[in-house]
Order: sequence, then structure tokens, then C-alpha cells
Amino acid sequence: MYPPPAPARRDFISVTLSPGRSYDGGRGLRRRSCWRKWKQLSRLQRTVVLFLLVVLMLFGLLSYVHVADEWAAVDSRSAAAWQMRPANPPVLPAPQKAAETPEAVAGLSPQKPQRHFRRGPPNLQIRAPEGDSQERRQDQAQRRAEVVGEAGWGAEAQRDGLSWRGAGTKPQQGTEPPGKKAEFPPRPSPKAARIQPNPASQNARQKAVVDAFLHAWAGYRKFAWGHDELKPLTRSFSEWFGLGLTLIDALDTMWILGLKKEFQEARNWVSKRLLFQKDVDVNLFESTIRILGGLLSAFHLSGDVLFLKKAIPYSDVNIGTGVAHPPRWTSDSTVAEVTSIQLEFRELSRLTGDKKFQEAAEEVTRRVHGLHGKLDGLVPMFINTNSGSFTHLGVFTLGARADSYYEYLLKQWIQGGKKERQLLEDYLEAVDGIRKHLLARSEPRKLTFVGELNHGRFSAKMDHLVCFLPGTLALGAHHGLPAEHMELAQALMDTCYQMYRQMETGLSPEIAHFNLHRTKAVKDVQVKAADRHNLLRPETVESLFYLHRLTGDRKYQDWGWEILRSFNTYTRVPSGGYSSISNVQDPRHPQPRDKMESFFLGETLKYLYLLFSDDPDLLSLDTYVFNTEAHPLPIWAPS
Repeated sequence: MYPPPAPARRDFISVTLSPGRSYDGGRGLRRRSCWRKWKQLSRLQRTVVLFLLVVLMLFGLLSYVHVADEWAAVDSRSAAAWQMRPANPPVLPAPQKAAETPEAVAGLSPQKPQRHFRRGPPNLQIRAPEGDSQERRQDQAQRRAEVVGEAGWGAEAQRDGLSWRGAGTKPQQGTEPPGKKAEFPPRPSPKAARIQPNPASQNARQKAVVDAFLHAWAGYRKFAWGHDELKPLTRSFSEWFGLGLTLIDALDTMWILGLKKEFQEARNWVSKRLLFQKDVDVNLFESTIRILGGLLSAFHLSGDVLFLKKAIPYSDVNIGTGVAHPPRWTSDSTVAEVTSIQLEFRELSRLTGDKKFQEAAEEVTRRVHGLHGKLDGLVPMFINTNSGSFTHLGVFTLGARADSYYEYLLKQWIQGGKKERQLLEDYLEAVDGIRKHLLARSEPRKLTFVGELNHGRFSAKMDHLVCFLPGTLALGAHHGLPAEHMELAQALMDTCYQMYRQMETGLSPEIAHFNLHRTKAVKDVQVKAADRHNLLRPETVESLFYLHRLTGDRKYQDWGWEILRSFNTYTRVPSGGYSSISNVQDPRHPQPRDKMESFFLGETLKYLYLLFSDDPDLLSLDTYVFNTEAHPLPIWAPS
């Protein structure tokens, strides 16, 4: 009934073995196939192919010869420049016009600095060294640093062991800005008066600051040594740049506080472990104010040339060979970032005798000065890195993204010996703009505060960052600006203190909103849920330092003491370190955030220590100007 089943089918692979011939993977067949195709070409086609090959070979040979000649010329110019340098180059109090060619300036590259800084973004990528060109640049930077070490600063500063002399109070007198062709950097004055804080001479409040610093440092040293920031709750660390940010930020604080052992240990890490040849994105503004500012300040206070040696290749890597790009989320840079690196780069030019750093930074200042979109000296928050123009027009604030623009207008004028009139005029115009557009008074205590303007609409919002302004205004008044600036400084100082006083923990929120309506049951300072965190910021204690130093009123010391006690009560972590908190309105559950910012050691505790000092010569405001990260740099022509 059923047909017989079909025979089973077998699948197989046929392999043909040729006796006497080994298998070569088809290479012989491919060779014969290529030759066959070549033979199939016409005589004209084969002639064209051969001609193109000959042309390519000639171009390759000529390029090789040209490049070899250029490298040989560069090497010969570099060698000649170094042979022409004196064995002991003169140490000058102020760089003068001298070298006719840039090659004679400390072995630096003869190329003129790029000046297209409208494209200069705040983020900079540091690439790992590649090939001979990178090695050559590193060698040049190292040779410059070695020459700096030979400039007569003395063997004491060059050996690993330091002679501890304490916080410097007077840099070299009569220091002037760099000339167009500066010959060689000045040095910290060997006659500078340096005062080592004796523990016996520290008052009780200063000792409390030292105790807080040591507690914070113990946590960092144990759980985050050599890393950027401490995470005190989890006893670990976080990285931002991978450059020991907290350690470098705290160098000058340790020197000022007289912490010899801690400073020496940190100095050893800088000497052996601080390397900038890393393939990592860094924020130009943050790395400049914290790392470059910290190294320059440590150099000036300690006289140790190591810190200047480290600062020079840092700036070379970033300016000369870094790959720049704007933030990943936008093509805009913030105005505060691009206009708040000038103090550091100007000082670097003065020390190295190389004008390119100062010229690059000041080119940004000049461009911003001439931009359209300002309102009576007030600037928008953003600037486009491609067009070089302001963006987000009509929005004006003294808080995040704009704050230190105004601060550096005044401080550059002071740093340069009060000679740069345009900086002063821009600052004075901005203060008038603040008075006209951003000032208001709250209810019921009539607190004067600085709000924001959004397309003509006033907002009663004030960042804690704005609390830098009382100190800046007071500093300007001290240097001869109108007395009404000091009056406004004192009024704003009261407001910043109330931002702490009216919170249940005694710590300020990140952002405050002020009540404008007459309601007795409502406090002046209102806080939204998203803004009630505290990051251990320094701006209020910074201004308290200036107000006390310049008025002598001890209430500012008392206010600072209250703030330090609140830090100890709500942010101190028993195992070591301090932590930012999420809720300043809940003393029972402040919700620590497991992060200690580097500026807590670099700024907050430093300003508290200086606030509690009654010695006006401890980092005199007639001799030093503080960068926006609290690193003191010398005034070029002290008054």
C-alpha cells in the first residue's frame, strides 16, 4: 500500500588531494589571478598605473627630506638659544625689554601664542604623551624649570628639606608687570618677612580652625590620599581631574596654619606623584584657580621652587598641547569661567618672563569688554565659543556662571598696581548696574539683597555664591573706591549672615528666595526644597574676613564663630572629614551627601583662620590679592 522508503541521502564534503603538491591557502592561485588581471590590462592602462606609483614615491621622498630639514633647524635653533643664555641669568625684580627673539626667553618655543580665544572653551583635554614631539615639549618644559631652579633662589629652597618660615606676609617690593620681552622671572624676596604661626600665639578660635582642618585632613589622608575629593561617609574618594585636587588646594592653607608635617608630606607627593601627562578632560577654569593658583601661592608663601617647576609644565600642557572643546552639553562657555583665569595667567607670565600666558588671558578680557548685550555693566551668563558673542541675552545675575567676572575686574586692577584704567571703569560701571537693576529689600527685616533680572522681570533669588560681593566691595573701598561701596558691603554682609541665622541648622542653603511682602509670620529668607543643601561653601566667611580686617568690628568674628560651630555640629564625620548636607532646615536629619569639596580646606577654613586673626599683616591686603579660590598672589606694585 505504501511505496518503499526512499534511500537515505548522505551529505558530504569533497576534498581533492593532489599528490606531490602542498596546500598553500590559495595564495598561489591569487598570485596567478593578479598576474592574469595585470596582463589583461591594455598597454595604456599599465603605463598610467606605473606613472602614478612613481609620482607617489617621489612625493613621499620629498616630504621626508623637508620634514627632516625642519626638525634639524628647530633643534639647531633650540641649541643655539641655550648656548647664548648666560650661565647665571639675572634675577630681576620686574621683567624688562631685553631679548630680541622669544627663543632667548627661558628656552620657550619661538612661536607666537594663539590669540583666537573666542574659541577657547572652559574644558581642556590633556593628552598622553605621543612620539618625539611630545617628548621634546616635555624636555623643554623640564629645562625651563631647571633654569628657574638655577636663578639664584638659594640651595635652601631647592633641596627636598624645607626651611620652615611660615606664612609669607610681604613679597618682593616694587614688583611690576611683565614687559613685552621679559628676561627672567623674579623670585620671592629673600628679605620678605615670614611669620610662622606659633601654636602658643594662636587664639582659641584659631586653634579650633586648626583642629577642624586636621580632622578633615585625617579623613582625606586615610581614605583619599592623592585623589581629588574625599567621600567621608563611605570612606572612599571621588575623582574629577585625577590630580590630587584637595591636596593642592590645601597647600597654602597648611602653610598659613603652621602645619609643618602635613605640608612636608603633601610637598613630597607633589614632587613625586603630581603628573599632568594624562588623557583626561579638565575644566580650564576650575583647574586654573585650584591647581595653578594653588601651586603659585605655595611657591610665593614657602619660597620652594618645586611648586613653580610644577606650575610651568602644567600651563604648557594645557595651553600648548591640550585639545580644547566646550562642555559636552552645549557650545557655550560661562562668562565667569573664561574671565576668571586672568590673575593666575598674568602672574605666571611675570614669574616665567613669557608674555604669552598674560596676552592670551587678557585677550579674553578685551573681547568681553567690547561685546554687545551688556546692561549698564552687567553681563549675560553665557558666551558662544564659536562666535565669541554673548548668548541667553537679557538674563543677568551675580550668582553661578557670572560671579567671578566682577570679582576679577577689581582684582586684576589691584594686582597690576591700579594702572589699568579700563578694568576699573568696567568694575565701577558694573557696581552701578547692580545698584540700578538688581538690589532690593526684603520683608520684614528690610534686608538688602542682590536678585536676578530675566528679560526685564526681577526675581528675588540670590545664590550663596553672591556672598562674595560684600568682601569684594569692601576690598575696593579699601583701595580708594567710593565709601558708598563699603556701606553696601556692610548691608549685604548682614543679609548673608541672616541666610545662616534663619536656618534651623545655622547653615545657609545653596539658594535663597527673599520675601517681598509684609507678612509678620514669614521669614525674610525662603528656601525651596531643591535649594536647601549646603556644600561647605566659603563665600560668606570670605566676606566676613574682609569686613573684619577692614573695619575692625568684632561682630564679624562672632558670626564666623557661629558658622564654624554649625559646621562642626552638622557636617563633621567622626571617622574623618566633613560632608556637605542636603537639608539645612532639618537639624535632626540634615542628610549628609558624602562629599567634601576641595574648597572646604582651600578656602573655607583658610578664611575662618584669617578672620579670627587680629594681625593685619598676616597676608596684608596691601600686599596680596586672593584669587577666587582663596590663593594669595602678590600685588605687582604694593601700595
